[in-house]
Amino acid sequence: MPPFVPSDFCVPDTLATSEFRLRMLTVNDVVKDYDAVMSSVEHCRTIWGGKWPEGLTLEQNLIDLGWHQKEFQIRRSFAYTVVAPDESMVLGCVYLLPASKAGYDAEVFLWIRQSHLQSGMEDRLFDAVRQWVAADWPFKAVA
Repeated sequence: MPPFVPSDFCVPDTLATSEFRLRMLTVNDVVKDYDAVMSSVEHCRTIWGGKWPEGLTLEQNLIDLGWHQKEFQIRRSFAYTVVAPDESMVLGCVYLLPASKAGYDAEVFLWIRQSHLQSGMEDRLFDAVRQWVAADWPFKAVA
């Protein structure tokens, strides 16, 4: 299996706008991330289907975040937390993953806190991430 990104590629640390900032999701984000997920259950289910995050505990969320952090460190996938510029709140997440669809080299998934959907933030996040991936990442075809 070829590497997801070239070994000499410098993975971007952040993406910042006046409204939000993306940075690597780590175990240190567990409390704020858990709050964002659990306050957005219905929206998360529209993205991933199924019953997730039903039954998610803070401890299980910590395990999930540790897995995402390790995947980022070994460059297998990249999970970014979306935070308010002052880091007071987790607003959502962005995931860059190896493509599971033929003809693509990466897939991007994102979600935003349910309470921020009405403001159009998810669309603005999508646009910012699309431009960022096109400009700063080595992918040619992104789903």
